[in-house]
Amino acid sequence: MLDEIPPSGPLRHVFVYGTLRRGGINDINRLHPPPRFVGAAQVRGALYHLGAYPGMTLGGNEWVQGEVYAIDPALEPALDEIEDLGAHPTDEYVKRQISVNVGGQCLECLVYEINPRYAIPALRVKEGDWMKAIATAANDRP
Repeated sequence: MLDEIPPSGPLRHVFVYGTLRRGGINDINRLHPPPRFVGAAQVRGALYHLGAYPGMTLGGNEWVQGEVYAIDPALEPALDEIEDLGAHPTDEYVKRQISVNVGGQCLECLVYEINPRYAIPALRVKEGDWMKAIATAANDRP
């Protein structure tokens, strides 16, 4: 049995809503150090289809579906790199910290919000659920 490696610092939480969700092309569960699933959650915002991935703007009257994970701080640079905030940052996403209700518990979570200028020309994802939208699109193909 392998010894568990202790976290490199206090665990943080992250809300993921797109390709980082379980089953997504960047499934957070395949990254290292491995995250710990905390629960499904939703936040107020709007979800946009940007091609192979979504973007979310925070606020408003709609809900975006996602998952919350506890992560070792050592995982955060890998997430930043996936969201283009790493070595050569772009202005496409901004990392924010928001309060998320997970099963009745309020947790402070990192979230990657799309710069609104990228969302303006994009289509809205109905029901705010990226995984459901891509599954529906796959089922609609001939």
